[in-house]
Amino acid sequence: MNVYSDSSHSVIKYLKDMEFNLRNLLIITGDFNICNSLWDPSYNFHSSISDDLFMIADSFDLNLSVPTDQIPTRYSDNANNSNSVIDLMFLQCNSSEINSHTIHLDWRLTLDHAPLTISILIIEEHIPTHKRTLTKNSVEEVEFVNEVITSFTKVDISNISNILDLDEIVSIWADIVDCSWAKHLKLVNITKCSKSWWNDKCNQDLASYRSSKSIKSVIINASWSQPGHG
Repeated sequence: MNVYSDSSHSVIKYLKDMEFNLRNLLIITGDFNICNSLWDPSYNFHSSISDDLFMIADSFDLNLSVPTDQIPTRYSDNANNSNSVIDLMFLQCNSSEINSHTIHLDWRLTLDHAPLTISILIIEEHIPTHKRTLTKNSVEEVEFVNEVITSFTKVDISNISNILDLDEIVSIWADIVDCSWAKHLKLVNITKCSKSWWNDKCNQDLASYRSSKSIKSVIINASWSQPGHG
C-alpha cells in the first residue's frame, strides 16, 4: 500500500476510521508528513498522530522498518529549515526476508525526497506445461481398461489366508494399474483451452464450424447429442 498523507494527516485519520479486510499485506510505505523522535534522531519530540499510525500498522500486522542507513528522507530548499525523516516503511512482522529498507540519497537529483526501496524475494514456482492423461471414451482408455481387467483375472487369489497375503495381492493389482496406465497414457500440452469436458465430439463440431462457418449447424448437432435426444 502506497500512502501520501498531507500536513493535516488526512489519510491517517481516514485509515483510522475505516475498516479494511486486506489480507497478506506486505508493506505500507510513503510520505506520512509526521516528524517523530522514534524514526528521526535529530527530532526531539513525539507526535500523537504517530500513535494512530502505529495502531493502523499493527492492525495489518506490520512493523516500522529501520533503514540500512539512518539519513533524512526529505530535504529542504530553505537553509533555515532542517532536513527530516517523513518517508517511512512498515513491513510484515516476523519476516526474515523483508526486515529493512534502503534510502537512496544519490537517486534524489532535483527532488526534495529521497526514494525508498526494498527487495522482496519471489519464490520460484514450477508451472507444468504438459500433463499425462487418458481421454475419456478414447481408444487408449478402452485398451487400458481391458488390459487391466485381463491382468487382474490372471492373478491367483485362491490362497489368501491372512492380511499379508491380501496386501501382496493388492500391491500386485496396483502395479498392474500403474504399468498399464504408463503404457496407454497420452502426453498433452496444457493450454488455456485445456478443458476436462473437451472430447472428440467437440473436435468434430469445431471442425464443422471451421468448414461451414455456420454456428447454427454446430448448435443443432450439439443439442441432439445431449442426453434424452434420439
